[in-house]
Amino acid sequence: MTETGQDVAGFVLAGGRSSRMGEDKALVEVAGRPLVAHALEVLRMAGLEPRIAGGRLDLNEFAPVIPDLEPGLGPLGGVVSALEMTRQKWAVFVSIDLPLMAPELVGFLVRDAQVAGAAVTLSAVNGFAETFPAVVRTEMLPALRERLAQGNGGCFAAFAAAAHQRGESIRTVAAEVLAQTGQVRDARGLWPHEWFLNVNTTADREMASAALERSHPLF
Repeated sequence: MTETGQDVAGFVLAGGRSSRMGEDKALVEVAGRPLVAHALEVLRMAGLEPRIAGGRLDLNEFAPVIPDLEPGLGPLGGVVSALEMTRQKWAVFVSIDLPLMAPELVGFLVRDAQVAGAAVTLSAVNGFAETFPAVVRTEMLPALRERLAQGNGGCFAAFAAAAHQRGESIRTVAAEVLAQTGQVRDARGLWPHEWFLNVNTTADREMASAALERSHPLF
């Protein structure tokens, strides 16, 4: 388990539904465990006490749920609802569909954000910035709330606009460089291109399950 400090809140964004798999995405099983359990464990292994943002209240059996203040507004609605309830200086968001995410990367992003003081800290792989996991300075809330009210529900665009509004920019770190230099080492033996596998289809689920079955157990 990594140590991320006390002034950080952790959230799993669980509001989406898997229309392509015909069931609630949070409860889709990968390697015998629901996606929500994988996501929560990633945050716990990163040293955070996680909550669920944007999910149904019956997910309370997994962790405390913060419902969307205005349902149906997508992931940004979950981000804003979570920030409204956050008193810590930083908030970490992971999406429900990244069961292979490395807790060590999440911990690194938090520490990097705290040192750099960045408005929003993301990671990139193969030169492409990934929207999640994201470390957001909670004072970005007013700008993010404004974007949500305007109907601009895309999280990446909202993060960029919120940072720009404060004269800042999104900070990104290259995940594969962190792995190559030994700054982030996944205890399961998975590689950066695997960490960002999104589980949206049955084929994705099978790929993720196979990766976990051949990896070193995380929990």
